[in-house]
Amino acid sequence: MENVMTLLLLVSAILACSESAKILVVFPGPSKSHGILGDGYVRHLLNAGHEVTYITPFTYKNPPANLRTVDVSSNFKLLPPNLVNLKGIMDKTSVEMTAIFMLSAMLEMAKNTVTNTDVQNLLNDPKEQFDAVIVEWLFSDIGAGFASVFECPLIWSSSVDPHWHILQLIDEPTNPAYTVDFMSTYFPPLSFSQRVNELWNQLKVQFFKYVWLDGVEEKLYTSLFAPIFDKRGRKLPTYNEVRYNASLVLSNSYVTTSGGASLPQSHKFIGGYHIDDTVVTLPENLKKLMDGAKDGVIYFSMGSNLRSKDLPDEVKISLLKMFGSLKQTVLWKFEEVLPDLPKNVHILEWAPQQAILAHPNLAVFITHGGLLSTTESIHFGVPIIGIPVFGDQFINVGKSINKGFGLRVDLAYTMSDELKKKIVEVTRNKRYAEKAKELSFIHHDRPVKPSQELVHWVNHVINTRGAPHLRSPALDLPLYKRKFLDLAALIAVLLLAVYILLKRACAYICSQMCAKKRNSGSKKKNN
Repeated sequence: MENVMTLLLLVSAILACSESAKILVVFPGPSKSHGILGDGYVRHLLNAGHEVTYITPFTYKNPPANLRTVDVSSNFKLLPPNLVNLKGIMDKTSVEMTAIFMLSAMLEMAKNTVTNTDVQNLLNDPKEQFDAVIVEWLFSDIGAGFASVFECPLIWSSSVDPHWHILQLIDEPTNPAYTVDFMSTYFPPLSFSQRVNELWNQLKVQFFKYVWLDGVEEKLYTSLFAPIFDKRGRKLPTYNEVRYNASLVLSNSYVTTSGGASLPQSHKFIGGYHIDDTVVTLPENLKKLMDGAKDGVIYFSMGSNLRSKDLPDEVKISLLKMFGSLKQTVLWKFEEVLPDLPKNVHILEWAPQQAILAHPNLAVFITHGGLLSTTESIHFGVPIIGIPVFGDQFINVGKSINKGFGLRVDLAYTMSDELKKKIVEVTRNKRYAEKAKELSFIHHDRPVKPSQELVHWVNHVINTRGAPHLRSPALDLPLYKRKFLDLAALIAVLLLAVYILLKRACAYICSQMCAKKRNSGSKKKNN
């Protein structure tokens, strides 16, 4: 009876903990698409009854009572002008997004976020306590310092498909023989040259991190968080202790985009969690337009960061002329009024994208290939034509082609003719729509919705005090043990010993044979 009462008390304590927790969500990236992902975490955690503190550059006008926002909109100042301007990108006058540029920008953003006055007030207030910290991983591990300050579990949020850069924080880097880098354009199975290239890329980046980046990040981590720990009277943990101490990686991905990768127990798929569980109703005028489109609808949007109005005028004109020659109704998300529109073309300054994708008359989605848009197209079973511009958009469009539900058109002044050919191909050939529907079935055929999966695993981490049972044993092994370098050294020593013994044995045998030959010759001479 006593054991039963103890068990009931334990269960009651766990349920009480799971009912309401204090969670810090850190999504400081000054990008609308990343803001959408952060908002998804906040929305689902609030609906689960938790109290959320949200570090974000996107402020809420009327936040609910259990949400507190910390404004880091100053991060927008870190973006170079013309960074995501379509004309600038086409004319090659915008900043090139090289790896060095991205790494430098993310380090500066981490510094700007932590040194923000409101963030400093949060970090230096000894009364502030959290049950978990969720940080978006953006090419830097410095955000792990937030969880160490509040001595609570850390959950990484990955905005893209699983990749070795973030998986090495919870296990080992993936094997480049059959898993590719998140910026790679290759798809398994890999040829010999592709495998070599993936291996070389991983070794190159790891070497770069070891000799330069890790040192730079560690110095920045120390300079940012050491004063905070001093005020709290605690010793600053080492950078490796902090960044390799995550309980989970929650990945904005699923097998429909990432494939069947080999993943550790502490990685969980929640791809599609940003999509509303209930699709909003289309505005009456737009619903009437789509309902009456007997030849189908084409929806064209370049996403939340890129704007169609920045396209060169000659491109706008050629696209309008091409769209006007189609029999389908065309919806173009455009940020300004366009004159002289063809009868079948309709401009939307604001587009309820998910509701449009859910409509049965939608025939094809022309997109920039962002992961959110790609995931939504799979969710609603819509084929795509991708016009990738930068970052992972090329990879996402490549995957859509590889999986059979999409085609690609390169961003160019003369792209309208090629785009028309691809529109005709996708709308006439049923296999693209059929493949999109097949992937949509796989995407939805899960035990629970991704939003429920998200809340479950956050609760699980909190209720189990960091989910140490999911921790990979690889994290507690030094490199020489993980890579069997000690075994390699032993084999090398044994081979060297065998070589020396054989060499000495051969030398001894040769010396004996020579001596025997000399003795034999000497005897003959005497005779």
